[in-house]
Amino acid sequence: MVKRVKTAVFPVAGLGTRFLPATKAMPKEMLTVVDRPLIQYAVDEAKEAGITHFVFVTGRNKGVIEDHFDRQFELETTLETRGKLKALEELRQDLPSAGRTSFTRQQEPLGLGHAVWCARDIVGDEPFALLLPDMLFKGRRGVLKQMIEAYETTGGNVIAVEEVPHQEVSSYGVVGRGAGTDGGFAITEMVEKPKPQDAPSNLIISGRYILQPEIFSLLADQPRGAGGEIQLTDAMQTLMKSQPFAGVKYEGQSFDCGSKVGFLAANVAYALDRDDIAEDFLAALSKLGLIDGMKVAAE
Repeated sequence: MVKRVKTAVFPVAGLGTRFLPATKAMPKEMLTVVDRPLIQYAVDEAKEAGITHFVFVTGRNKGVIEDHFDRQFELETTLETRGKLKALEELRQDLPSAGRTSFTRQQEPLGLGHAVWCARDIVGDEPFALLLPDMLFKGRRGVLKQMIEAYETTGGNVIAVEEVPHQEVSSYGVVGRGAGTDGGFAITEMVEKPKPQDAPSNLIISGRYILQPEIFSLLADQPRGAGGEIQLTDAMQTLMKSQPFAGVKYEGQSFDCGSKVGFLAANVAYALDRDDIAEDFLAALSKLGLIDGMKVAAE
């Protein structure tokens, strides 16, 4: 029997420099895709997968994220007084229940591995999920739910992967594929940003992980890697020597919302999927001469 994954870690301390000046005073995780912030999509995905404890690794000027997952009594009272009960119910549904959120600080920008290590005392000696809010996934089932299903069979550590054109692998962490199906196969190696001719496959790591707690002790002693940061991939490569890693080639579409193009594409895709605004959105796009392309996307 594998230990149930009950805790998810969300690294939200990044500076969001690619979205300046928008992120000068607002966390990048609060940028909205249609009408929901990126961090809410990640939390919703975790809730769908059965996560009950949500750990946010924050930094300076990120207090609005904590406020977002708290009750706003003045707003709730106003909505109730004005009879906007549907909006009120949606707000309440978005909130984790009392005592289910934890916040800790990453005082220095020392990389993803360091951010994960900052959550060690809250997570404790339990497996946990790690979700990067920059990555948004759209599909029939959430990516983390697909991973949990694989984890219940494979145990160990699980990484979500997707295919990219082989010539683009040098921009990503890449895994080698062993035996197994798309729903859970053995990972034989991990390489960070390999040259295309040296890559073990075209399967890239996609911002969703299930990790065993032994990763924390490795991160504590992990030397700084690329960019002078503590790299999670380096610690996972070490952990592979003693624990299995499985890959899940998930069903769904990904959007890298850490890039402007990915963020804009996500807004279009999610807007076209909304019954309440899709028709008006298409009408607005038609005025820009873009309607034909949008019709294809909607279909």
